[in-house]
Amino acid sequence: MDGQPPEQAQIRGHRHVCARLRGSKDETDRASMHRSARGMAQVDGVLHPGAAPGQPCIFKLVLLGSGSVGKSSLAVRYVKNDFKSILPTVGCAFFTKVVDLGAACLKFEIWDTAGQEKYHSVCRLYFRGANAALLVYDITRKDSFCKVQQWLKDLEEEFHPGEVVVMLVGNKTDLEEEREVTFEEGKEFAESKGLLFMETSAKRNYQVAEVFNAVARELLRREESKEGQRQRRDAPLTLSERPSQRGRCCAH
Repeated sequence: MDGQPPEQAQIRGHRHVCARLRGSKDETDRASMHRSARGMAQVDGVLHPGAAPGQPCIFKLVLLGSGSVGKSSLAVRYVKNDFKSILPTVGCAFFTKVVDLGAACLKFEIWDTAGQEKYHSVCRLYFRGANAALLVYDITRKDSFCKVQQWLKDLEEEFHPGEVVVMLVGNKTDLEEEREVTFEEGKEFAESKGLLFMETSAKRNYQVAEVFNAVARELLRREESKEGQRQRRDAPLTLSERPSQRGRCCAH
């Protein structure tokens, strides 16, 4: 499903013309995505967890992974509780979802990026300023699991350690008989990199909400930890009484 199938030219002599037009369209799409991503990256710079009183904190979450691993299906299942055949994403799709965890509430701004290789460099612009990322692979495709390692490397180049919450997600557990990546392989890789980990099925709605809720809880936990550190740092110092006599280096 990665990339669009080549058009069939009706006239053999015009095939090379169609190829040029197709290449031109791809370049136009990428140029448009670059302009859009640059603008969005500037907007992302003002998105932060802080929110007005009574309003949920806003967190930016990006979905990364190869084409056809089910990123869009996970997003649509989570936001709209729906599942259907979805065309490959071009550039980036955008969703929002308010998450009520009982004791706290937050708002996800979910960016579903294109998985096609030709859009890889452009998609890196979309995850700038992110607070969390889902690295999604297809458990029936070993190559998509290997590709996740490149996306993780991109994140490590963009963010400081611990700056972004990252979860590894093995999707399509409904195709268990076609599995190429074991649960243990995914878990072991996630633990070695300090990532959260779950397997899901967007088709069967298996652990989809649990993935996003786990990320939400970790984001809030880190925010509370940072707030506690800020309060301790900004707290006024209490000076105890000092002895009236100070030790001297030399006696006179």
